[in-house]
Amino acid sequence: MEKVQGEMEIERWERSEEISDAEKKVIQETWSRVYANCEDVGVSILIRFFVNFPSAKQYFSQFKHMEDPLEMERSLQLRKHARRVMGAINTVVENLNDSEKVSSVLALVGKAHALKHKVEPIYFKKLTGVMLEVIAEEYANDFTPEAHGAWTKMRTLIYTHVTAAYKEVGWAQYPTATL
Repeated sequence: MEKVQGEMEIERWERSEEISDAEKKVIQETWSRVYANCEDVGVSILIRFFVNFPSAKQYFSQFKHMEDPLEMERSLQLRKHARRVMGAINTVVENLNDSEKVSSVLALVGKAHALKHKVEPIYFKKLTGVMLEVIAEEYANDFTPEAHGAWTKMRTLIYTHVTAAYKEVGWAQYPTATL
């Protein structure tokens, strides 16, 4: 079942906390292990995302009718998109010390998803939540309380920058959180 987020939840998510240098290091160290298995982890994230939030598949003509996780796992298009998602996150992680580069990358992602793909911005919040779940499960030994806190800030950073791009392009539905 999909959840509907309240107005207070949206407002809280629009403000990101500063990620400290120590937290950036934890994110980068954790990510280096995750990114070593980039395609498999990315596929796991997308499959869980589509299973938990099936309405998200409406934006993907290639696999929107797939219900079986094994079928999704074998989909070359899903694997390609997983690599693209992981690549974008990797660029952000690699450039955490360059806030302009992070803003630029996430603005491009946000604008493309707003203008070209017409994706509701709330899906970024959902996707980053699933990403944290999968990383925490698959890399439990690396996902210490400190890593969890740092990644929670990273999740908010991603969502904040992406939704700022939606606002910039005048996304008519923003901040609609109902699905």
